Amino acid sequence: MKLPSLHRRLPAALFAVFTLVCALPQAMAQTLRLSTTTSTENSGLLGYLLPQFEKETNLKVKVIAVGTGKALELAKNGDVDVTLVHARPAEDKFMAAGYGVNRRDVMYNDFLLVGPQSDPAGIHGGKDVLQAMKTIDGKHAKFISRGDNSGTDQMEKAYWKQIGITPGGESYISAGVGMGQVLSMAGEMQAYTLTDRATYGAYRAKTGLAIMVEGDPKMFNPYGVIAVNPEKHKDVNYQGAMRFINWLTSPEGQKKIASFRVDGQQLFYPSAEKQ
Repeated sequence: MKLPSLHRRLPAALFAVFTLVCALPQAMAQTLRLSTTTSTENSGLLGYLLPQFEKETNLKVKVIAVGTGKALELAKNGDVDVTLVHARPAEDKFMAAGYGVNRRDVMYNDFLLVGPQSDPAGIHGGKDVLQAMKTIDGKHAKFISRGDNSGTDQMEKAYWKQIGITPGGESYISAGVGMGQVLSMAGEMQAYTLTDRATYGAYRAKTGLAIMVEGDPKMFNPYGVIAVNPEKHKDVNYQGAMRFINWLTSPEGQKKIASFRVDGQQLFYPSAEKQ
């Protein structure tokens, strides 16, 4: 008597399994993997932007915040679907090698040279970042480097190269950590460091560091967003990546970026409309 009942239930069970299997790709498509710089995470920008994007698109963004070099490496390996970084020469190289598609400008801010209020190197108020770094080195003042191949680290290394100095010795510390941690270290050790304005704005109060040099055109800091090339990695969520890129560079996304503030100060300036 039980066999007919089991027989009647079997097709329903199979249908349920079939429905679950068919739903798996759809469920996977609802996740978007984003590699990005620590500055977008530490500043609070992503926490401000992503909830609205996720609500509008039904995509859940998984963020991996690392230095730009690592972020691009993750994208190169297909470990993420889209990347948001700030090192234009490295981005151009990434695109030329065919690892990314549809790169777009998103926003910009600038780099700052910051240090202790006591300013042992006497560089406060300068407008020439190269001269300031030459002075820091000449006076053997403490300097903390990201040392992680991030966009900030790449820019710092470019500055040293331009003035013909290979930094080293006890006064130069290569930390190998993110911007927030470096700012905290610089505050504790009363040292100088190069930082993006956004992360400095988020950490200024807790570190006590002051802006020493700003406004040099060489300190311009643009950000770009790039989709991972689906021809290189067939399993990437390319459609999701393009939805993110289109939203971020849309009037709505750009307005959202412009409205982000820390202590009343705008930290990022939209640039997509200039393309």
